[in-house]
Amino acid sequence: MEKAQSNVKIYNDLKDIFLKAVESVKPYKVIKNSVKLENNTLTINNKSSKYTVDLKKYRNFIVIGAGKATASMAKAIEEILGGKITDGLISVKYGYTENLQIIKQIEAGHPIPDENSVIAGKKIFKIANKADENTVIINLISGGGSALLSYPFEGTIDGNRIILTLKDLQKTTELLLSSGATIDEINCIRKHISMIKGGKLSEISYPALQINLILSDVVGDRLDSIASGLTTWDTTTFRDAYNTLMKYNLINRIPKNVKKIIELGLNSIIEDTLKRDNPIFKKVHNFIIGSNYNALLAAKKEALKLGYRTIVLTSRVTGESKEIAKFYSAIATEITKHNIPILKPACIISGGETTVTIKGNGKGGRNQEMALSFLLDILKSPDDYKGVFFLAASTDGGDGPTDAAGAFASLDVFEASNNLGLNPETYLKNNDSYNFFNKTGFLFKTGPTNTNVCDIHIIIVI
Repeated sequence: MEKAQSNVKIYNDLKDIFLKAVESVKPYKVIKNSVKLENNTLTINNKSSKYTVDLKKYRNFIVIGAGKATASMAKAIEEILGGKITDGLISVKYGYTENLQIIKQIEAGHPIPDENSVIAGKKIFKIANKADENTVIINLISGGGSALLSYPFEGTIDGNRIILTLKDLQKTTELLLSSGATIDEINCIRKHISMIKGGKLSEISYPALQINLILSDVVGDRLDSIASGLTTWDTTTFRDAYNTLMKYNLINRIPKNVKKIIELGLNSIIEDTLKRDNPIFKKVHNFIIGSNYNALLAAKKEALKLGYRTIVLTSRVTGESKEIAKFYSAIATEITKHNIPILKPACIISGGETTVTIKGNGKGGRNQEMALSFLLDILKSPDDYKGVFFLAASTDGGDGPTDAAGAFASLDVFEASNNLGLNPETYLKNNDSYNFFNKTGFLFKTGPTNTNVCDIHIIIVI
């Protein structure tokens, strides 16, 4: 542990680089930078495009939305629009609220939807459904919206009433999250068993003018996957949903009514999600105002300021966490041995969102699992990792169902585990990364950040 104390500056640098990245995509800040009101003209500018609205043409101004970052977005919108807002409701994760004066908040479950998720979904559906051509709807969307805004499928098919229950939705979500499926694959299923996702929120909001301000938590910033595509056309079909369930051997494990809906959709008995040629999208305007890429650029700026030669690799990392860790550890050893792809002192920054196929019954998240897998490579060849420090963390401050954002990996962690008699491989096999890092003292905790733009992975080599 003495060595860990001597490396305090490096750990502080990792923290500072990460926190500067998070600060750059704080929702209140990005809304204030992107949305302006002057003389009844509302302007949205997200660097790639500019859009203006003459508010004198409209009578009603409704604010709705969902996500872990949405309360802070709503606070900024209240300050910009003030008394013009005629109605408003958002759904946020428990503890992720703000002191709002006009827009109401419902706290709900994440990553597994709960009763409040469904209450929020139905209430927002009702609000949007009353909108007319004299209405502007401002929809505030951020990561977590898929779980926080839920309205399970209900309908009458050939005289038979099919209603998905909250338990059906929870069971399906749990199976998907533990299967190793990507977020796009998970959201494909969610869209096809929902009354509000896959563009359906825009459908019920029509003919109102819809301005959707989006903080992206999806690799590649795909609108149809962020919060399960509430406000855009869907590129996936019932066939894709069925194929995903088959791919992960879930077709006979999901609740029977979920399976029935997917099969009815396959046979065109239930209409598919909204597609690109639907005319309602002429009234829909989507703006991504913050993303993982923006955060990585801020991280790079801070790393350079701290004196590191720095490279941003990509904002599109996907795949199994423990496999991505092996790629990162390979880069670290190339720097220590050959000074490629960059000379020391080096900082390599990447971002994205990985997955974990759960086989054990431990506690952890994808970033903690990645750090633990990185540590296993250190275990195999400690001499190759002198001067190597790694941090993987979630920008929302909560990695999986834990109170940690992520974890560190380094020789210090390796030595701490040896001193405690811990076997990292045993913990990895049990998906118990949280308890491993909690015992060694190398969890990274930030508390809720009230933003969410995927994960950030940082390697420092000195």
